[in-house]
Amino acid sequence: MKKVVVGLSGGVDSAVAAYLLKKQGYHVTGIYMVNWHDTAGVLAGSCPGDDDILIARLVARKLGIAFEVVDFSQVYKKQVVDYMFAEYEKGRTPNPDILCNREVKFDVFLKKALETGADFVATGHYCQKETIYIDGQPIHRLLAGKDNNKDQSYFLCQLSQKQLEKALFPIGKLQKSEVRAIAREQKLAAAEKKDSQGICFVGKVDLPEFLQQKLTAKQGDMILIPDNLDKFYTNSTKKNLEERAKSYCYLPEDGRKIGTHRGAHFYTIGQRRGLGAGGLKAPGFVIGTDIEKILYILAKAKNTPGYSVMPFLYAKKN
Repeated sequence: MKKVVVGLSGGVDSAVAAYLLKKQGYHVTGIYMVNWHDTAGVLAGSCPGDDDILIARLVARKLGIAFEVVDFSQVYKKQVVDYMFAEYEKGRTPNPDILCNREVKFDVFLKKALETGADFVATGHYCQKETIYIDGQPIHRLLAGKDNNKDQSYFLCQLSQKQLEKALFPIGKLQKSEVRAIAREQKLAAAEKKDSQGICFVGKVDLPEFLQQKLTAKQGDMILIPDNLDKFYTNSTKKNLEERAKSYCYLPEDGRKIGTHRGAHFYTIGQRRGLGAGGLKAPGFVIGTDIEKILYILAKAKNTPGYSVMPFLYAKKN
């Protein structure tokens, strides 16, 4: 009988994953990963770890499988959180969930599972794995989950062949509605649990407050850039694809000051809410930062090359 360790998170997806694997004849063990303790900047009620552990334990008891709680918080802080702070400080936007999967769930968690004699690890991700053979060698391919609205293959995009070899994704061929139905039918404690949001294992955060644990606020000017700026049209009329793909280089003199910001590294590309840019006639969006921590935001415009929404907000470091 093959042995598999399931990352039981207290959520419905991992609970059903464990149920399906046991039904398929695997010897299943559940492990809850504790990866974060600090609640600074975490919105109240967004990541109740004690409740999650209790629900995961109840699921394991219902399924009749062994259950264990393991603390990976030191590795998570070093490999995921510290890296996230460093990237924001450089004006870049990291994806902590991708790192969490590569460095924690399918690294230290996988190693822990293998040490116990497991053949595989499994999670409640909405993705699929396919193994093909080229010149007699197995190649493991990561595929999208059947549920287009829940597909999580992107968050596993950096897994290596060795990691994928040992990974199982039992709910990848199911719709979310089917997963919920199975959980209710089996009377699993996680059946009505809401989906988690926010940073992997941290929860939903007030990003500026969370980042201010390590990053210093740096006030700067917010500059509104008009949608009829010449460089928009100059760049869009070039026929060379490589030239057209280059980003715009904005200057303070391209627009006018309409306010200040707390630091460009507290914002992320695509962000719309919480910009503090009042008085705009249309919604504003962050569209980029540069090495000087200058923030660019866009509002709305019609018939602007390369964008269906404009003007731009540009935040200058003082």
